[in-house]
Order: sequence, then C-alpha cells, then structure tokens
Amino acid sequence: MADRPKVPAADSTLRVLSLLATARGPLQASTIAARLELPRSTVYYLLGVLIEHGFVMRLDEEHRYGLGVAAVELSTAYQRQAPLARIGRLAVRALVERVGVSGHLAVLSGRDVLYVVEERAPRAPYLVTDVDVRLPAQNTASGRAILAALPPAQLRALYPNDSAFDRPSGDAPAIAKFSQLRALLRETSARGYAVEEGDVTPGFASVAVPVLDHRSWPMAGVALTFPAPDFDDDARTALAEAARTAAADISRRIHGRGGA
Repeated sequence: MADRPKVPAADSTLRVLSLLATARGPLQASTIAARLELPRSTVYYLLGVLIEHGFVMRLDEEHRYGLGVAAVELSTAYQRQAPLARIGRLAVRALVERVGVSGHLAVLSGRDVLYVVEERAPRAPYLVTDVDVRLPAQNTASGRAILAALPPAQLRALYPNDSAFDRPSGDAPAIAKFSQLRALLRETSARGYAVEEGDVTPGFASVAVPVLDHRSWPMAGVALTFPAPDFDDDARTALAEAARTAAADISRRIHGRGGA
C-alpha cells in the first residue's frame, strides 16, 4: 500500500493543480473529485482557496475550473529558465540568420506575452520587444499565435469579460471585446499563422506561429518582425513558414510533438 502523505491537504492541493495543468481544458468540480478520488466537499474547499490566491479561475457560465494567472506565472518562471530560453535562442538566431529580419520568442504570462529571446537582424532597428518586456498578448503576433492554439474554454478563462481588455493608461485598446478577439483568432487559425501590423510599432509588421508541447499546448510563440512596406503577402507567408520550421525544431528539442 502506498504511503500516506504527511501533509494531506498540501498533497491534495498539488494534485488538483496537476490535474488542471494536464487537462485539455477547464473541468467541473465533480470531475476533479472523481479523477482524484477525493470527497466533493474537499474539492470545493480546495478550489475556493486556490481561487482566492489566483491559482484557479472559475468559469461561472460553464461551472468549470481552470488554471488562474498565478499558476501561469509559475509556469512562466520555469519557462524563462534554461531549457526554453537556451534552446529557443539557438533556434531563433539560426532563423534570423536565414531570413534576415529580427526574431523573438515569447511566452504567455497571464494576459501578457513576456519576451524571453530577442535576436536583432544586422542593421535592423531596435524594437520594443526586448527580453523581459511585457505586452498585451492580444496586440502581438506571438500572443495571437499562442491564444489561437488554446482551447476555447481556457481562452475564455483568460478573458472572462470585456474589462480584461482595459489598459492601465486609459487608452482605447485595439481589441476591446472578447467577440473581437475570438474573430481575430479564428482568422489566425484559418490562415495558419498570426499577423500584426502597427499595433506594437508603427510601420512594422510581424508574423508568428506557436511552439507546441506533447499535448499540443502552446508553450511559446516564435515571431519575425520586419518593415511592413517591404514585404507583400507572399513574402510574409514565406517568413511564417520559416518561423514554423524553427518552432518545430524547438518543439522537438524540448521533447514536444516536433511540429507547430
């Protein structure tokens, strides 16, 4: 018989978080209780504490629970360390050398993207997307690539209402409603890659694709940024395909699916 945990409440809490982290989308409390063989009352209590501390979010309309911003922050803290950053840096550097425009690798941090790799092409201007810079995910190509690959329920958990699009500065956001974001992400999925033009830096555009893990979960986004007037649709599609190859390489190296 397996040894009983010395701290049962902590053990159960971590099991709940692990289950939500590996599920394809938010789960009902009854499902969590059944899979973990825990009393439903215990699960509700643990979920309440986790919600209070931001590790879990409740989707009221669906009566389901998914990971919260605090849990995503923990994931990002790991992703910022050696494995993804070191592997990504090599892949993005090779990509930039091949295509001649600047490249980036970004991860999702709450509703922001956090840039973990920045490779500037020779003679290319400096961009705002430097390492450790945060930008609203919905405004960037890398963020849109990641968001488009998320399950619909998880996307809704990140943007539960229109106030999620508000900017601290009070400026009107480029995307102000969930319906706008959903339409944009549908276009992204249909196209096969994300695009952004002028929302981050006037005169510049970006294309991006996600880096997927073994569960097809988007771990990061690989983006290429270039002067918008210099690249037509065909040239942008070619850049996106080059980024896809780099993303596939990163996926293979981190024991993912090997594709983006």
